[in-house]
Amino acid sequence: MTAKNQDSSNPPEVLVQELYQKREKIYPREVHGLFAALRVTGVSVLLGLYYVLPWLLWDGRQAILFDLPERKFYILGMIFWPQDFIYLTLMLVLAALSLFFFTALAGRLWCGFACPQTVWTEAFLWIERKIEGSRQRQMKLDKSPWNSNKLLKKGSKHLIWIVFSLFTGLTFVGYFSPIRDLFAAVPLLALGPWEWFWIIFYSFATYGNAGWMREQVCIYMCPYARFQSAMIDKDTLVISYDKSRGEPRGSRKKGIDPESLNLGSCIDCSICVQACPTGIDIRDGLQYECIGCAACIDACDDVMDKMGYAPGLIKYTSENSMETGIKYRLFRPRIIIYASILIALFIGTIFAIAIREPLELDIIRDRNSLFRETGNGLIENVYTLKIINKDIIEHQYELQITGLEGMKFHLQKKEISAAAGQVTEMPLRIEIDPVNLKQRSSQIFFNLKTLNSDVSIVEEARFLGPFPDRN
Repeated sequence: MTAKNQDSSNPPEVLVQELYQKREKIYPREVHGLFAALRVTGVSVLLGLYYVLPWLLWDGRQAILFDLPERKFYILGMIFWPQDFIYLTLMLVLAALSLFFFTALAGRLWCGFACPQTVWTEAFLWIERKIEGSRQRQMKLDKSPWNSNKLLKKGSKHLIWIVFSLFTGLTFVGYFSPIRDLFAAVPLLALGPWEWFWIIFYSFATYGNAGWMREQVCIYMCPYARFQSAMIDKDTLVISYDKSRGEPRGSRKKGIDPESLNLGSCIDCSICVQACPTGIDIRDGLQYECIGCAACIDACDDVMDKMGYAPGLIKYTSENSMETGIKYRLFRPRIIIYASILIALFIGTIFAIAIREPLELDIIRDRNSLFRETGNGLIENVYTLKIINKDIIEHQYELQITGLEGMKFHLQKKEISAAAGQVTEMPLRIEIDPVNLKQRSSQIFFNLKTLNSDVSIVEEARFLGPFPDRN
């Protein structure tokens, strides 16, 4: 945006206003403590599960596999079909309610300890520290001119990042395509176009988000920070700086009583800022950029310990506790409601999956003709049966059809069977004497029963015939 001085005797003045702030690279300081240990544990468990789960076998097949071409989803000992979409819906609702519950309880726990952006960024930061060293060494290396040492360290870091990202992308595709076949086909370049696309796309996203963008994803791209205020209240645990204890700030030697200098406990060392992965100063109050990782708590507690002061200058606490000094109130209406709904929905989902029948029967009428009259004067309807075996073993079935007197049905095969996780289709003809038809459309029932178990299913269909003879 430009503006010119109206006085012609002076040269025009140009004002430049930037719409976006230029990014300054953040070098998070490595800290140790309770929350750092919890974060490392969470990252290790989540990454371990992500990379190990697709390699596990269950009854000779991949334990977790979302086979989109076959429209079958293998999860441990269960096979889910598109018809089971309701269970996916329930799990998504559970995930959303869990996010609401934990946010109302303790702010951005998800962001600080379990979000994929945080998990992979922590892994990339660990690689970076192992190669380039501590925060100070990284800053010094970046400011130094390019030489063989800098080229070697930077090149090695990015090479490992890229290999790690490719492995991440391959593992991601391994949840949708058998992972053993996938890894065997990569050296031969024998993958399909969609497999190549998603491997490259997910690898690039991992490398870009965790290696380059980092905190910018949390600050500018993630919508969660924008609406978290709707899910928290004054009793929500958030990371807070105790101003009443910390102010006024000032440096001093170890062992000096801050009251003798009219100072607070904060020595203004800025280590809490150096430890923050998004580069904010928590002493300025709660900010939407804060991801709740609690690195500043560990950093500050370490400084307080070295100074001989009590920990907790920066801590998890609620706004009400900070203002009034009252004890944190865990059981409050919002938490109780969220927890009750979450527990009820979780139990309901588990129960629904537990009683889920491993059998489905679809009955499709022949659309070419409503009915036809056979040479024997019988009325015939033609159907196609689709038997879906959702179990992990093959089954044989027995079919019974009721609803009309004198019905006879004819199957193409005498034995009805379906392999594990397969769909069996077979045509079926039903014949009946028109004398037994009391109306144009009659209700009939297909009862399909598994021979080697107690599983059965009943489906309704219609039998069509001519208008009954009123004479």
